[in-house]
Amino acid sequence: MVKLSKRLQMIAERVPAGSKLADIGSDHALLPTYLAQQGVIVFAVAGEVNPGPFEAATRQVLECGLSQKISVRSGDGLAVIEPGEVNVITIAGMGGSLMASILEAGKGKLEGVTHLILQPNVGEDHVRRWLLAEGWKLDAEAILEEDGKIYEILTATAGTTGDKSSQEALYAERVLPGGVTVTKERLLQMGPYLVEEAPEVWFAKWESELKKLAMIEGQLKLSTAEASTAKAAQIAQEMKEIKEVIACLQKVKP
Repeated sequence: MVKLSKRLQMIAERVPAGSKLADIGSDHALLPTYLAQQGVIVFAVAGEVNPGPFEAATRQVLECGLSQKISVRSGDGLAVIEPGEVNVITIAGMGGSLMASILEAGKGKLEGVTHLILQPNVGEDHVRRWLLAEGWKLDAEAILEEDGKIYEILTATAGTTGDKSSQEALYAERVLPGGVTVTKERLLQMGPYLVEEAPEVWFAKWESELKKLAMIEGQLKLSTAEASTAKAAQIAQEMKEIKEVIACLQKVKP
């Protein structure tokens, strides 16, 4: 029986029973193998673009006797599936910008897909922006720390006609209980549900992100170029807003 990391376990828990799954960038096909062994999925495509992981995934599926249930395929992004073949897609362990570009390039393959379970390593705002622009309904956000790294998991469902306005409302500027106004831009960046829930690990993530932004700002200030000065000012404003949100939520946290 395959064992999953805490991160993959949290993704697995979000896959509905009876799903036909496509796991994109499946690596060793651990997630689909586990879900098949648990009887959660009826079929899966394990997609992998890199030869090494593709071979490892093929070996894993063969050794577990799951070749009839899991199809390991070599290909880039959603090119490994046909329209209507699956109803759930998981993508984990890559940058949010790449993830959004994979979804954009494979839009024609999303016919019949009801759930997207996405775990970007960085750049989560790129994924939220894509979901919002394409009419997907962001249903939930989770955050966890594992081996010194912090991950977010975004779960979205296929939107209906009325969902567009509800999703716009999800990102609408809001006043936090402590009186600080959080903008749409910050909600896209920090997560509308995570801002609402503000778990401890989320605070840790944003303290770390602020340090990275401060380093970038410091580097930009070394340049006298007009573009660098403007960018440094933009980052300073971004840091100011993030700090206000964090301070406000820390005050109201029980």
